[in-house]
Amino acid sequence: MQKRPLGKSGLEVSAIGLGCMGMSYGYGPAADKKEMLALIHAAVERGVTFFDTAEVYGPYVNEELVGEALAPFKGEVVIATKFGIQMEGGKQVLDSKP
Repeated sequence: MQKRPLGKSGLEVSAIGLGCMGMSYGYGPAADKKEMLALIHAAVERGVTFFDTAEVYGPYVNEELVGEALAPFKGEVVIATKFGIQMEGGKQVLDSKP
C-alpha cells in the first residue's frame, strides 16, 4: 500500500482510506456489527491506515464502532472525525447565525 503525508502534521497514512459512515448511518439500516468489525480489520490487514468517521453518524454509533474495531491497532492507524455538528432529536440542527 502506498503512503502519503497527511498535510504538514508529520502523520503518514495509506493512499487509500476507508470512509465508515455507511456502516451505521446514511444508507438505510446499520450493517451487522460483526461484519463491519471484520471489514475494518480486513482493511487494516490490507494496509489501510486512514479511517473516517463522525459523531453524527448514528449519532456516536459509528465512532464507537470504528473505535472498537481499531483499538487493537492503536498507534498504527489514523482516525479522522468531524465535530461541532449540532444534533437535536437525532437530526442535524442547521444554524443560520453568521
